[in-house]
Amino acid sequence: QVQLVESGGGLVQAGGSLRLSCQASGESFRYYDMAWFRQTPGLEREFVGVIRWNGANRYADFVKGRFAISRDNFKDTVFLQMNSLYPEDTAVYYCAAGNRGNENSVGAYDYWGQGTQVSVSS
Repeated sequence: QVQLVESGGGLVQAGGSLRLSCQASGESFRYYDMAWFRQTPGLEREFVGVIRWNGANRYADFVKGRFAISRDNFKDTVFLQMNSLYPEDTAVYYCAAGNRGNENSVGAYDYWGQGTQVSVSS
């Protein structure tokens, strides 16, 4: 079992930055791929990016170099640095842990946090 708790969400103006954190506890964090997804009301949960257990990253096309995911295996924490935010980035952001492959799919992840709200004003 892995427990995940996100933090760092809030309200920011367009063009601003936020850094989300996801604190993990439980089983060995370092062996999991850690992903970020986001969701707005009425829409499916959307892949944002992932950092694999070996440190490799992959991002959704809409990120366009604005976001960066990193991890600290000593502190069991994964980060999502978001820069140049747009109003359309407004969503609840979730972190997830898994190692099933197919990393941009919700079904690839066994553990989810409760989410943190990010709101970007125009």
